[in-house]
Amino acid sequence: MLFRRTHLMPLALCLAGVLYARPKTDVIVMSNGDKFTCEIKKLDRGVLYASFDYAEGTVSIAWAKVARVESNQPFIVYTQEGSVYKGSIHSMEAGTSHVVQIEPIEEEAPPTSLEPTRVVELAQTSEVIWRRFSGSFDSGLMFTKGNDTTQYSLGADVRIRGEHWRLVAEYLSNFSKSAGVTASARNQTRIGARRLIGGKRNWYVSGGSEFLQSSQQDISLQSTLSGGVGRFVKDTNTRQISVTAGLAYQSTQYASTAGRLAQPNSMAAAFNSDLHLFHFKKSGLDLTTSVLPLLTDLGRVRAYVNSAYKIQLVSNLWFKVSFYGSWDSRPPANLAGADYGVSSGISYSFN
Repeated sequence: MLFRRTHLMPLALCLAGVLYARPKTDVIVMSNGDKFTCEIKKLDRGVLYASFDYAEGTVSIAWAKVARVESNQPFIVYTQEGSVYKGSIHSMEAGTSHVVQIEPIEEEAPPTSLEPTRVVELAQTSEVIWRRFSGSFDSGLMFTKGNDTTQYSLGADVRIRGEHWRLVAEYLSNFSKSAGVTASARNQTRIGARRLIGGKRNWYVSGGSEFLQSSQQDISLQSTLSGGVGRFVKDTNTRQISVTAGLAYQSTQYASTAGRLAQPNSMAAAFNSDLHLFHFKKSGLDLTTSVLPLLTDLGRVRAYVNSAYKIQLVSNLWFKVSFYGSWDSRPPANLAGADYGVSSGISYSFN
């Protein structure tokens, strides 16, 4: 019985995908006059994703080069001002230019017209959950025979989106070993969620947890729970900047005796910022910083940075350079207060 159920699950998922698949009757007209009939999947970071009957997989299209879109299917539309709309989308002429008109699902609501540059995200309203996933996997490896040095890095992130919420999970791992030198390892896991306030994208509440292991700082496990309120300072098709302020609780376990004598638990103010820059078919930059002034140990500050710069090689394959770092202004006696490094590798993204 278990065997049958196990093999029925993939079939059920496939049938769900077929049942919820939309007809490929949407129309996209490019600035040069090219016209395509397809299924519009979504718009994200200036990239319009669409599928075609005569092409395999999902095709990426530069939103800036799209002149018109036509679809009778319902979408969730997000604007750079923070508004959220539901309805079918159509392009209309407005003087010498075009606007995107949203016909609302609720019949009593009036249609809304928007400049295409104001639309920063489109999402299908009748998606099955697996179609809301996006993320990436990356890895890098280096070996030098001369000094018997081995270095590797692994990373993965998964994002799930809803109409008014986002959930992100990330994992980062770095390892370095050389002859005659103690091996160095760093592992970091982060899980975070955001919920828009009042149906607007400008303001949100957030919460998350983070788990860090750093042999350089003698940290066997540092657990952080945080929550706060944030705002999108900038949200366009090429950039997104957000800031968050709140509180955090930390529990730190050190490996050595010197560390174990330190205070293990602490409360802190938490200030976070996120920067995302994107250039279609060229490059992308992600930068996340966190500063935690400890409230239970005044004058002591912990800070964390994770950044990645990507250059597209082909399709969903990228060359990625990452920088990570964590600092403690007042570490336990004889322990390092900083751990940082740079890694590079190949990254595969999926949408």
